[in-house]
Amino acid sequence: MRLPPSLLTLITDSRFLDHDTGCDHPEIPARLQIILAALKQNDSFAGLRFENSRPAERHWLQEVHDESWLFRFEEAVLSGKTSIDHTDNQICYDSYEVAALAAGAGLAAIDLLEQGQTEQAFCLVRPPGHHAERVRPFGFCFLNNCVVAARYWQQRYGRKRLVVFDFDAHHGNGIQSAFEREADSLYVSIHEHPSFSYPGTGYSDEQGFGDGRGSILNLPLSPGAGDEQLLALLNGQVAEKIGQWQPDAMIVAAGFDGHRADEMSGLRYSTGLYEKIGQSVRRWSNLHCGGRLLSILEGGYELTVLGESVEAYVQGLLSQ
Repeated sequence: MRLPPSLLTLITDSRFLDHDTGCDHPEIPARLQIILAALKQNDSFAGLRFENSRPAERHWLQEVHDESWLFRFEEAVLSGKTSIDHTDNQICYDSYEVAALAAGAGLAAIDLLEQGQTEQAFCLVRPPGHHAERVRPFGFCFLNNCVVAARYWQQRYGRKRLVVFDFDAHHGNGIQSAFEREADSLYVSIHEHPSFSYPGTGYSDEQGFGDGRGSILNLPLSPGAGDEQLLALLNGQVAEKIGQWQPDAMIVAAGFDGHRADEMSGLRYSTGLYEKIGQSVRRWSNLHCGGRLLSILEGGYELTVLGESVEAYVQGLLSQ
């Protein structure tokens, strides 16, 4: 018997904990453990459906990454290296398989959305992805989870006109570089100003090239910016741009490192702000793309507030 559609399905997997980044690294398995514990202990989320991820097939990874990078990544983990290109990018023997599983979470979620089995989905994955470029890793990221999901949605289901909205404290250079020459893929990012923050990209004058001119909207915030400044952008430029774009589907790069307690940025967001972000993206998806909404976890490293921040975002997603 077919079950009624879930209001929200969470895609995750215990194997995400197998990506070992060592003892002195911010992107650790405890991030996911804390998030899952917070969601499962909240009685108002008792109806959430949990589903396992699946590995992204090689050909979907090749839509986003050169084969040379995939081989280099595989070779590095199999040879026992502990990092690739920079000590930020810590790896272990299982890291390639776990990264492919993280990239596949979006594919599993999109299938559920397109089959009418859930109204929206949130992929709780690691490692994160929005910094990963076509041929190299950056900033804890190896495979670009959001872009892999976007290509799958566009090619498998014909949802050509996509928007990726990114509220991580850091600019998603890998998403921008994938989309900046395309007419049908919109990237909107609110992040700490690149003069002060990794990776040094995401200036407001970076708007795309050629056919993609206008497909990039970067909205950098100065250090110390908080709820008021972000809400003004959400209700102003972001809502206007997405409304003009009229997407077929929406992907959210959900990063929680803009919290005032998280030392990975100088932004000053409150926990409650994440509920308002969740409300906004849910409203936009209902207005413009038939509710087709996929969220994918990116950053968020302060363990004392990460669980409650994700709780607040989920509460926002479920509020309408």
